[in-house]
Amino acid sequence: MTRRRAADFLLMGSVVLLDQLTKGLVDRFMSLHESRTLIEGLLHLTYVRNRGAAFGLFSDAELPFQSALFSVVSLAALGAIAVYFFRLPDASRLARAALALVIGGAVGNLIDRARLGSVIDFVDVFWGLHHWPAFNVADSAISVGVALLVLDILRAPRGQRSEKQSLTEVAGAAGRD
Repeated sequence: MTRRRAADFLLMGSVVLLDQLTKGLVDRFMSLHESRTLIEGLLHLTYVRNRGAAFGLFSDAELPFQSALFSVVSLAALGAIAVYFFRLPDASRLARAALALVIGGAVGNLIDRARLGSVIDFVDVFWGLHHWPAFNVADSAISVGVALLVLDILRAPRGQRSEKQSLTEVAGAAGRD
């Protein structure tokens, strides 16, 4: 394994570790649905559990085997991303870092699904009555990773763009719970 690849795995592991640490602290020191103000009128720490998919989609649905279904879909997307990640040349540093963030975030959320049947979310951003769905460190890593992939696509020569665009679509679906 090259030094660059080791750095990618370190980034993945750091995302998983930071994600699980922050979720553990929220779970230990807060009650479910408890909210604490961090920045008045903008940011709260609010402990919620997301049984659904990205942005809480389908969280109120009573689908049979809901957690298992979302886990299988996330694992399939994660597998596709991992295959692409391992095929990337060492020179594709931005794409590799972006995928490391996506993979780390997806693994962090999958750990919650396997352990709890839902994902712990706690970052509550809002403006007035307009709330962004609560999220966590894993979700942030996935979002930043996808944004970096888009940047990498935009920087690529025209002939390479279509191949990279399909990867961005798969990465966006990979376990953003």
